[in-house]
Amino acid sequence: MSSSSYRALLRIPGAAPVFATALVGRLSYGTVSLALVLTVRHRTGSYAAVGVVLAVFGLTCAALAPVRAALIDRHGARRMLPALSLPYGGLLLALTLVSGERALVVLAAAAGACAPPLGPVLRARWSELLGPHGLLERAFSLDAVAEELLYVGGPLLVGVVGGGAGLVLSAALVVGGALGLARLTPARAATAGPRDGASAGQRTGTGARAGRVRGIGRPVALAWALGLALGGLSLLLVVTVGARGQAGALAWLEAALAAGSAVGGLAHGAVRWRRPVAARLTATAAGLGGLLVLTGGAVSLGGLVAVAVAVAAVGLLVSPTLATAYVLADQRAAAEQRTRAGSWVNTAFNAGSALGTAAAGPLAGRLPLPLCFACAAAPLVLVALAPAWRGWRAVEQSAPAVEQPAPARV
Repeated sequence: MSSSSYRALLRIPGAAPVFATALVGRLSYGTVSLALVLTVRHRTGSYAAVGVVLAVFGLTCAALAPVRAALIDRHGARRMLPALSLPYGGLLLALTLVSGERALVVLAAAAGACAPPLGPVLRARWSELLGPHGLLERAFSLDAVAEELLYVGGPLLVGVVGGGAGLVLSAALVVGGALGLARLTPARAATAGPRDGASAGQRTGTGARAGRVRGIGRPVALAWALGLALGGLSLLLVVTVGARGQAGALAWLEAALAAGSAVGGLAHGAVRWRRPVAARLTATAAGLGGLLVLTGGAVSLGGLVAVAVAVAAVGLLVSPTLATAYVLADQRAAAEQRTRAGSWVNTAFNAGSALGTAAAGPLAGRLPLPLCFACAAAPLVLVALAPAWRGWRAVEQSAPAVEQPAPARV
């Protein structure tokens, strides 16, 4: 793996400023959750209120992400990023000033509804800048690694500055990053014709008003299954260390997962792949599911060092799988639907992660831990291998029937 490959990427005119500016804004999404937890806990003294506020914020943020992305595709990032980021930042500041639980919930819901989709905007802009250079997959791999690091570093930063100051910092980061990214985006980027594989519905913009993008069902489904698996993994690791009476080891297991994801993402982006994107997405997703099953075996048979090694191995395929899902969605979407395509992948991943975490709790209370890991992996493996199964069935059904001889009469 050579860093020169990434230097070549960032030397493309406009690539580095767009990446750096978007990172500033996206750091806000790494800081805001813990800042909300600390602020609401301080204001209300209730962990139940913390749960409600976080749930409402996360729900409106995720559920309305495709709608916000559709507005950006329709009206342009230069107009819509300020229109979203300024109210969002203002609402975060307002959350530092109120104490009542109802007011906190209302403000959190409104803030989540306005959250600017900086990641999808960055990926759409990179697609415009880098497509002709063949570096798009490298860019998306670097983006996946950077996002992983932002979500690790953000809470550490809030731990230093505190809850209220963390919300102020989150507001400043997102407004500064969004306004900077808007300035780096053309007023109306030239819309290229549809890429190969775009359907007639995509070419005519069918479904644009509803935020739908045709042709991206597979990357969206795999992103959802990946989120489901990782959401389940996060809770199962909590159960694992708790059962051993070593709760302090959780941070090391999470660090192993993040480190593996960073190494895997950087290595994946440094390779010039020849296999089709869809085939590689199938391979990495199925491989990740298999490694997750092996992690369950490590939990059953080995110590925490073995578990950490297994978790790091799972991490090696996290960023490559997510980056490849974004690339496939970008390839299959029409040029005027790039932001929406990335947003749907992102929304599916977040929704799957929330569901996986929620489902892992009841499973852990009823099933042996290794079987819980297998259950977390099963949807990802099934979704990954579904095309191969359908292809095998199609071949089987198209084969000529063999006429059976009639039974002899006595």
